[in-house]
Amino acid sequence: MSRIIAITNQKGGVGKTTTCVNLAASLSATRRSVLLVDLDPQGNATMGSGVDKRQLELSGYNLLLDDTPIEQIIVDAEVAGYHLLPANSDLTAAEVQLIQVEDREARLHRRLASVAANYDYVLIDCPPSLNMLTLNALTAADAVFIPIQCEYYALEGLSALLETVEQIRDAVNPGLEIEGLLRTMFDARNNLANQVSEQLLEHFGDKVYRTIIPRNIRLAEAPSHGTPVLKYDQASRGAIAYLALAGELVRREQERQAGPQHDTEAEDEDEAPPPDTAAVNDAEPNLSENAD
Repeated sequence: MSRIIAITNQKGGVGKTTTCVNLAASLSATRRSVLLVDLDPQGNATMGSGVDKRQLELSGYNLLLDDTPIEQIIVDAEVAGYHLLPANSDLTAAEVQLIQVEDREARLHRRLASVAANYDYVLIDCPPSLNMLTLNALTAADAVFIPIQCEYYALEGLSALLETVEQIRDAVNPGLEIEGLLRTMFDARNNLANQVSEQLLEHFGDKVYRTIIPRNIRLAEAPSHGTPVLKYDQASRGAIAYLALAGELVRREQERQAGPQHDTEAEDEDEAPPPDTAAVNDAEPNLSENAD
């Protein structure tokens, strides 16, 4: 059964697109079929997947505003290892034109319905704002995944986003869940980052993924080469972290499908599930912007 996850944060610069691209590649490396939907007019997820947004004949604009079959819009991002529904600046015009369209917030939901079953995961890269494109993503999604940088202003943005999710749930998508919070660009030497991390764990508990994405120069370099970090340097801390994230996401999904019986058995055994972040934890004390 396919799971559609909108990866979003109303605050920019928190590693949202980086997470979309590298999580998609890591899930693909675990033999999961993945469709990445780029819904950001900047088209960074498209470029980061090895597809030139300047040469697109069809894009998310056609998906939302005309009857072009979605199968014709989806491309095979061969370098990255997954399928991509690409985007470019045309999406800016789509956002304006959608205002005039009936049932405008459900356009993406209806178009994805015909192909979602072909994939294990559909990841949606949302723009860093609450607009008609983000509303379409949240209406189409089963869950919201929130990358968050551990700094003071990020907490304020998180509060606003959670309020938005609640409003979407009440208005158009009652099944929308919070998949989890992901700590990104983390530097364990930064006291504020550690304090914010502790606050997140205190307030959100198990919703905070145990995997932590470190600051990593290879992770920053990979987009300029049009490839996920896993293809650029699979031994880097960034690649290891996103593989751990994919493992944790899959494990949580398996536990969710197993249901209450699985939880009861786990309690009887009195044994915690194995951590997904061992490789990352080894590196954490030395995390650095200049680390390989």
